[in-house]
Amino acid sequence: MITTGALFLGIIGVSFLSDSTDMGSSILITLVIACLALGLLVFSADFFIEGAKGLARRGGLPEVVIGLTIVSIGTSLPEILVTTTAAADVASSPGVADFAIGGILGSVFVQITLILGIVVVNKGFKIRESWLKRDGLIMLLSVLILTFFLLTERTLQRWESGILVLLYVIYIVWLLMHRKVIQMEEDENQEEVEVRGSTWSTAAYTIMVIGGLAFALFAAHHLVEYASLIAIKLNVPHAIVGTTVSGIGTSLPELTIALMAAKKSQGVAIGTLIGSNITDPLLSIGLAGLVHPLAISPDGFELIVYIIIPFTIVGCMSALLLMRTSYEIKKWEGYTLILMYILFIITLEAYNRNWIAF
Repeated sequence: MITTGALFLGIIGVSFLSDSTDMGSSILITLVIACLALGLLVFSADFFIEGAKGLARRGGLPEVVIGLTIVSIGTSLPEILVTTTAAADVASSPGVADFAIGGILGSVFVQITLILGIVVVNKGFKIRESWLKRDGLIMLLSVLILTFFLLTERTLQRWESGILVLLYVIYIVWLLMHRKVIQMEEDENQEEVEVRGSTWSTAAYTIMVIGGLAFALFAAHHLVEYASLIAIKLNVPHAIVGTTVSGIGTSLPELTIALMAAKKSQGVAIGTLIGSNITDPLLSIGLAGLVHPLAISPDGFELIVYIIIPFTIVGCMSALLLMRTSYEIKKWEGYTLILMYILFIITLEAYNRNWIAF
């Protein structure tokens, strides 16, 4: 709570300082505010997650359902807020749509390669077959459906966004309807999702949810605004900023939770990443598309269609393939996933420098 409040006051203070001293155009000030907003987004999302889990537990929901639903939505809260906030600005700045699309695809790719790789290198572990066959397949299908919608007319229309959100709702309803079966699977593996402050009152958890959401909304607005300014000042395409800076930054909650879970179980860490990668291409981008149709700009078309989308699909398929081999991911396979992300960054830089063209 103290860190969240300090980051909030830091953004206010630096913004006031830049306005009062005519430093608003400084790239350094812009970077400082963007970093503070990113930090506030991560901490406020974690604050929201703990409150939501506490409320759900007090409501009598099975722990595994809490992890698959509320935790997945909570860790994807930064992506949801960033993309929906960006979508609201598309009418006045069409290039922001590239930022939103790149942010979601970048988040999926960074989670299934870089973050999964870091978790595996930290602790190689076995994969439960049920996680892979159920949620892994749905993750891949979610990315493919989103890709199909984006490639048709180069625009994610409102009705297509509605379908994505509906598919996510169906997935959640299915989980709730089969919660007893899933709970039995979890009991067999003796997995547990820890909730900090488990003796807190319902009022305390409610304050955490409301406060976390309010801070996250504030942070998301500033992150989109100042990330766009950075793109303009450095002449970097919106899609690259969304895919790298925003993609990594908004995925930090997944990294933190996955690393903590990996120390206690062999399935929760992978489930956290896969669950979030179902939420992002369905719910996060779907809600943004409902706010405003997301059209890929002419400047961002080649980058998104020929680089970002293929890397995301190949990354998902490669990760699932590695999980499928003996249902275990070894440390060397984790390094392979990290190298895949490094190759992606090199490709982005080569394209930005016009070393490669399509």
